[in-house]
Amino acid sequence: MKIGTEGAYPPFNNLTADGQLVGFDIDIANALCAEMKVTCEFVTQDWDGIIPALQAGKFDAIIASMSITPERAEKVDFTNKYYNTPPAVAAPKDTTIAGVSKADLAGKTLGVATSTTHYNYAEKTYTDSTIKGYPSSKEFLLDLANGRLDAVSDDISVLEGWLASPDGACCKLVGAITPVVEIHGPGAGIAVRKGETDLVNKFNAAIDAIRANGKYKEINDKYFKYDVYGGEG
Repeated sequence: MKIGTEGAYPPFNNLTADGQLVGFDIDIANALCAEMKVTCEFVTQDWDGIIPALQAGKFDAIIASMSITPERAEKVDFTNKYYNTPPAVAAPKDTTIAGVSKADLAGKTLGVATSTTHYNYAEKTYTDSTIKGYPSSKEFLLDLANGRLDAVSDDISVLEGWLASPDGACCKLVGAITPVVEIHGPGAGIAVRKGETDLVNKFNAAIDAIRANGKYKEINDKYFKYDVYGGEG
């Protein structure tokens, strides 16, 4: 089975300098494939084209931190969530931004990855801010570090990982955003082509199995200090 992922979203999926795919999504995918007794091969794909590539048969499933949303569910079928962490905002350490409300970010330039729930939320919520779209989180984090942005928004786990690295020493977490289910969905799921119910059921059974047998916790604890599976819904 071929698994599509982005490879530009640490700590979830990332290509190392020597071309190795690493991260939480990758370890979870490998664990699910082992549970399903199938051999899996990864295909990297730019985020903006990842759903069309699935539909075109370039791979059989997307395991790339894709939030389950009604808009995407019109194009693909989703499994149950395999993690659910809130969005957040980060800014330089000397920022005057005190929170994550519309008023807090008024007049500021916010960097966000396009074609993401974070971008959709920013466009709808921060109407008094300039929203600058990027192909992936790597680009906007670089611009934030170089002083070209006032703030950025992404998954809290992504931002915390970056802030703990030397590259993120410039900046701090301003606060977490309370997810809006209509925009953010119930969490990140695995996407397959429409109508592939059998594959969805197999993935769901495998997710339940690795949650129950401790494999999920083992992978979770390698990357995070808390359970990223999150609460229900």
